[in-house]
Amino acid sequence: MTFKDEILLGIPDRLPEPQPYDPDVNHAPVRKDILSADEKHLALKNALRYFDKKHHALLAPEFAEELRKYGRIYMYRFRPAYEIFARPISEYPYQSIQAAAIMLMIQNNLDPAVAQHPHELITYGGNGAVFQNWAQYLITMKYLAEMTNEQTLVMYSGHPMGLFPSHVWAPRVVVTNGMMIPNYSGQDDWERYNALGVTQYGQMTAGSYMYIGPQGIVHGTTITVLNAARKVTSDGIAGKVFVTSGLGGMSGAQAKATVIAGGIAVIAEINPKVVKKRHDQGWVDEVYTDLDKLIHRMISAQCGRDAISLAYQGNVVDLWEKFAEDELQIELGSDQTSLHNPWAGGYYPAGLTFEESNELMVKDPAKFKEEVQKSLRRQIAAIKKLTDKGMYFWDYGNAFLLEASRAGADIVNPDGTFTYPSYVQDIMGPLFFDYGFGPFRWVCTSGNPSDLQVTDEIAASVLEEIAAHAPKEIEMQMRDNIHWIREAGKNNLIVGSQARILYADCEGRTKIAAAFNEAIRKGRISSPVVLGRDHHDVSGTDSPYRETSNIYDGSSFTADMAIQNVIGDSFRGATWVSIHNGGGVGWGEVINGGFGMLLDGSEEADWKLKTMLHWDVNNGIARRAWARNDEAVFAINRAMQENPQLKVTLPKKVEEGLVEGLVEGLF
Repeated sequence: MTFKDEILLGIPDRLPEPQPYDPDVNHAPVRKDILSADEKHLALKNALRYFDKKHHALLAPEFAEELRKYGRIYMYRFRPAYEIFARPISEYPYQSIQAAAIMLMIQNNLDPAVAQHPHELITYGGNGAVFQNWAQYLITMKYLAEMTNEQTLVMYSGHPMGLFPSHVWAPRVVVTNGMMIPNYSGQDDWERYNALGVTQYGQMTAGSYMYIGPQGIVHGTTITVLNAARKVTSDGIAGKVFVTSGLGGMSGAQAKATVIAGGIAVIAEINPKVVKKRHDQGWVDEVYTDLDKLIHRMISAQCGRDAISLAYQGNVVDLWEKFAEDELQIELGSDQTSLHNPWAGGYYPAGLTFEESNELMVKDPAKFKEEVQKSLRRQIAAIKKLTDKGMYFWDYGNAFLLEASRAGADIVNPDGTFTYPSYVQDIMGPLFFDYGFGPFRWVCTSGNPSDLQVTDEIAASVLEEIAAHAPKEIEMQMRDNIHWIREAGKNNLIVGSQARILYADCEGRTKIAAAFNEAIRKGRISSPVVLGRDHHDVSGTDSPYRETSNIYDGSSFTADMAIQNVIGDSFRGATWVSIHNGGGVGWGEVINGGFGMLLDGSEEADWKLKTMLHWDVNNGIARRAWARNDEAVFAINRAMQENPQLKVTLPKKVEEGLVEGLVEGLF
């Protein structure tokens, strides 16, 4: 049977043989036993409804055993025998090339070279899922292969609800993930309903089919580290040390980004399989298990002003405490453990091995939580010793400061704010998001590296033309991004699909996309290109502890922007749209939206890219301007001058001192 035949088969009438559990694959941690007996019966019924009744007697005990052993029903038996990766678009069966592009993106998210836990359908972040089980994958791929441009596939938290009649201008897929009713949105609620098979945590780009491997965050990390270094020194980042943690999923970008920036990365990671994967991929230069040897190498790199990444295979708390005890000079610090998911493998406490932690989190969740919170308090104490000596530390949007505060760490100021800033507050917000710069990305569906090289050249040329007349307020951003795209091909960033990321504003995104579409039309690019972005952007995400942490008018805890973003994208030409509860900082802490758009060289794609990208960026700038962010006010005024149809409500500034003292006198 060919690959196309297997896709079109969906769930086979004749069941495949059970597959052995592969110990060499990086598997998701066992989830805690949270369901009652009645709920376990319900979870089994929910799983069996995907299959013909004649198979229930065979599958029921198998699924029950998965639920007992792993805390979830993954349906391992139905994992495809074919290799999963982003094939050239022509190799997929399809009636709609837009749907074929989505199949390509789904398979890229589940490629073992890309995905963190591929057999559990988890792309990154420990629980960022594309689907809840393999039946959902099989049905979805079959639907996409069969659908036309007059249908829309509706996805409910990984479940393909079905194909519905629509029209050629409608999105081909609409995705929702984790959209829990607010009063049923606690940590145990999410675990329970995920275990029941009725919802999932889609992270940001995992459940919206737009992950491009750790490259997706390398660029953002590079410019964050560069600008963090500019805060502590005027003589460049060479010889400066950045200490952090996490090499799995998105955090795997930190090592590569620091080297590209020109600094020294020291990164702790406790999972040996993850360390090996990043070292094999060339994202980490050297690996150490001995802290003394690591420190010796780090000091040597400082003296030589080397650009290098050093991984410590061990616990991050041990690393921080050793550095603090030895009173080492560290310039930059952060953390990127998956603290949005602290009790199920997102953070491993000091004093326990990796294996002991995985066992404890299932057998004694309360004790595991106690150990995690104890470690967080220790980590903050060690970090404070180094920041007292001049280290610049920032929260990297992974809920590190939030969970440390909940653990009782000394991390909160008298006014309730955190001692250390979010990187969005200090860097990404005022320098990038408020001006409309964000993580624009594209994928060459041919799978041909030469097409990617052409897109790099086009993007660089477009940016250089824009930079020639760019206002001084964004000169640095333009310069850094031109340097990035000129060097991107040299840095061995491709994991999975032939993809690229580039921070660009509305003008940059629109002109680059239009140039791509023209190049496809003329045959300079051999196949369609998928456009997208990380949800971590100016407009797509409402997240008070990350993307909107530099919004100070009180609206950072509202989610109108993200919802409006997805609604607006859907009728302005997006090929698919997604809206998630959760992403980056965790379920319940954020609402985020994303899109995908296929450029096929057509005039329709020209119209869609100009209309949708303009909205996708300026929606967020308008909201940030209304919050009285000066940079966003500048950017939205510039946007209105360029497009007379854009009319945005602007804030009137209140004179300093006018309202101070009135509250005390009146109430």
